[in-house]
Amino acid sequence: MFGCDCFYWGRVAEFDQLVPEREPFSLPSPIPEWPQGRGFATGRIRLGEIEVLKVTSFEICWGFSQARGKPRITFYRPVGIPDGFHCLGYYCQSNEKPLIGYVLVARDASSESGGAPAMRKPVGYTRIWAADAGPGYGYGYFWLPNAPLGYKPMGIIVSTEPEEPDLDEVRCVREDLTEPCEPCGRICSGGTRSLKLPFEIWNTRPCNRGIGERGVPVGTFVCSFLPEPVDIACLKNCRDFTDAMPTLNQIHALIEHYGPTVFFHPEETYLPSSVQWFFMNGAVLCSDSDDGKSCGQPIDCEGSCLPRGGSNDGKFWIDLPEDEDLRNLLKRGNIESAELYVHVKPALGGTFTDVAMWVFCPFNGPVTLKVGPMSIAMPRVGEHVGDWEHFTLRVCNFTGELWGAYFSQHSGGEWVHSADLEFIDGNRPAVYSSKSGHACFAHAGLYLQGPSRLGIGIRNDANKSRSFVDSSRRYRVVSAEYLGDGVVEEPCWLQYMREWGPTIMYDGRSEVDKVINLLPSFVRFSVENIFDLFPTELYGEEGPTGPKEKDNWLGDERS
Repeated sequence: MFGCDCFYWGRVAEFDQLVPEREPFSLPSPIPEWPQGRGFATGRIRLGEIEVLKVTSFEICWGFSQARGKPRITFYRPVGIPDGFHCLGYYCQSNEKPLIGYVLVARDASSESGGAPAMRKPVGYTRIWAADAGPGYGYGYFWLPNAPLGYKPMGIIVSTEPEEPDLDEVRCVREDLTEPCEPCGRICSGGTRSLKLPFEIWNTRPCNRGIGERGVPVGTFVCSFLPEPVDIACLKNCRDFTDAMPTLNQIHALIEHYGPTVFFHPEETYLPSSVQWFFMNGAVLCSDSDDGKSCGQPIDCEGSCLPRGGSNDGKFWIDLPEDEDLRNLLKRGNIESAELYVHVKPALGGTFTDVAMWVFCPFNGPVTLKVGPMSIAMPRVGEHVGDWEHFTLRVCNFTGELWGAYFSQHSGGEWVHSADLEFIDGNRPAVYSSKSGHACFAHAGLYLQGPSRLGIGIRNDANKSRSFVDSSRRYRVVSAEYLGDGVVEEPCWLQYMREWGPTIMYDGRSEVDKVINLLPSFVRFSVENIFDLFPTELYGEEGPTGPKEKDNWLGDERS
């Protein structure tokens, strides 16, 4: 019943013409043989009573075309499942890309007898949707497994038959071995020419994500019958979730193989440096205590004089020296000394490794506003001492394959799958740092921050130049807590939780007023609305806190 040969009632050739088979995405170069270690890149991961492996081979179940030339959507059944392992749900994606996803299949690895099994067949199915997608596509039926009491379904299956699927097609998982999940990365929504979609289709991810969270995504999709999605779960890693994480030797091998080259804009004035260079060339520690402000304490190259731990109480900050020549020297940075500072941490229940790579620039330059065809330099607005930006490589712990990268962009950022990265040397992607502000992007171009639909926003210009840092060679692993105490020695400056620059407030309103007067009447907003549209950091200088004070140090990346 679930093979492609019987899904289309004799119309397989016509359907395959509409929705051709696709090969799974693969990186430009072969993955190397990683150094020997523990459970990293062994193909299987124990989550406790369940063992899982990743399947990327699929056969087509059903699909449909969205209106107005939008990409078609296809649903896939995993194939090539090893003996003893079971499907947990089906996969879905648009056809604008090669097959980029996966689903986990699982087997009961419990050694105990007499207890409730880790997985059980469903007791039946609930048909949650059916529709005719038109000529060449036919009817599609969506089925939610009805889990036995104390178990949870992990995914939805799709067929072209109105009868309930075979109970042996999927397994449900014991509730204590699961975590709640949430919709993410919408695949499609709205209606089509040939059918009316009463719901949205989303990917899924654990609700709780971060360095200590145990939720494991299965790779299945969910249908959202607004306002509530269909209730399915993800897996839970009930074991030591660092078992499949890379060793220190494997971390170095991963960085040397995948480490991106960070390109700075050809007109960049404020280049990166190492933290050590910044300290050794005049940066000073300032404090604000009951006895008054104290400025000018030199900082040694490792930052051993900096206060450590605690939180940002506003009593300490780092500043440039008073000497004007030294200040200008530090502002320009020193790319010859620059290196990437690497934090390695578990992600998604230890099934992925996040390699966060931090770039330090001594100074963040002023912004340029784009108003329609005009670009207006805003002297001083957006400037601050000490700029920390980062990007994160997400590596699959089943295989050691680069899954994608996160690009931080001021207060936000975005995930980009490996299929959409620009690779410049083997499996090493490019990272583009925007002019003056150093936001990270996957491709060169102009990116607007603000109400860009009106052609108004802060320019983020990113392009390739001779100023670059090769992170595969110029990096320093500064933290990997999961390896245990003493394996990676964290530098003193990493424990500094206060600001890397002074806070200076000024009247940014007068600068924005100049721009408002230049706006065409049909896009002119009130002063109050303009202030709401642009980030608050444009109205003063405030040095950022260091990497360890950021939310993503312990949590997941914002997306």
